[in-house]
Amino acid sequence: MANSLPAALPLLELDIMKTFIAISETGNFTTAADAVFRTPSAVSMQIKKLEETLRVPLFRRDARSVTLTHHGEILLAYAKRMIALNNEAVSRFVVPEMNGIVKLGAPDDIGELMLPGILKHLSETWPQLAIDVTIESSANLHRGVEEGRLDLTLYNFLNAVRADPAEKVMTERLVWVGKKHGQAHLKTPLPVSVWDSGCIWRTKALEELTKSEIEFRIAYFCGSHMGQTAAIRADIAIAPLARFLVRDDMVVLGERDGLPDLGTYDIGLAVRQGASQPALAVADYIRAALGDMDMQQPAAVAA
Repeated sequence: MANSLPAALPLLELDIMKTFIAISETGNFTTAADAVFRTPSAVSMQIKKLEETLRVPLFRRDARSVTLTHHGEILLAYAKRMIALNNEAVSRFVVPEMNGIVKLGAPDDIGELMLPGILKHLSETWPQLAIDVTIESSANLHRGVEEGRLDLTLYNFLNAVRADPAEKVMTERLVWVGKKHGQAHLKTPLPVSVWDSGCIWRTKALEELTKSEIEFRIAYFCGSHMGQTAAIRADIAIAPLARFLVRDDMVVLGERDGLPDLGTYDIGLAVRQGASQPALAVADYIRAALGDMDMQQPAAVAA
C-alpha cells in the first residue's frame, strides 16, 4: 500500500521576505514601508499574512518600535539567504557580465561609515562580483587610480586642491573634537593630534590655528582615525575630525572654546580611465548612494 503524500507546504513570497527584512533592520513599520515602496497598511497586511502562514508571532510591538521574537530571529536568517540566493540565480541570466574583480579604494574614515552599506548592496545586487578593497590615504588612493592599480576610489579633498571638480560626490563639515568632560582643549600650548603631512584635515587645522595665532604643539601622530579617537578618548589631545565620526563620549569644540572654525571639505570619486563595465556600474551606484546620504549629525554639547 502506497504511503500518502504529505500536504504541500506553503511558499514564502520574496516580496514579503524583503518587507520582513526591512522591518527587522529599521525597527519601524513606517520606515520599512518607505524602504520597500509600499504603504504602511500594505506592509502590515504582508506581515499579518506571513505570521498566519507560519503560525507564529514574528515581532514584538510597542508604541515606539518593533523587535524580533525568537521565531523572527530564526526566520531572518532564512529570509536573507532566500534573497541572496534569488539575486545570485537571477544575476547569472540577467547580468552575466557583472563578474570578475573591482578594485575599490577608500580612506579609513569613509571606509568605516560608508563601505559596509556599499559592500552589502553590491553583494546583494551582483553576487558574482568580487570587491578588492584598499584602505589608504587619499593622496595614495588617487595616485593608485592614476597608475591603474585601482579601478576607482573615494578620497577626501579641500576646495583649493580638488583633483576633479566634476567628481565631487559629497560635502561634510570638519570640526575640532575633544573628550566629553575632557581638559585637553584648555591646555597651553594646545595639544593636537594629527595625521601625516599629506592629510588635508591636518593641513586645514594647522593653517587655521596659525592664522588665529593660537599656540599649539603636535602631541600625537597616527595615520588612522581610530588612532585619533584613541588620543581624544585618552584626553591627551584634540583632533580635527569629520563631523560624522563624533561619538557619544566626544564633544565638538568651536569658537566658544577659542578654536577657529574649520569649515567643510569634499569627498570625491576618481575612476580609472578605461575602467571595466562592472567598475563603472559600481561607480554609478556610489555616486547615487553618497549623493542621497545625509551625513550631518547634531553637534555634541560641550560640557
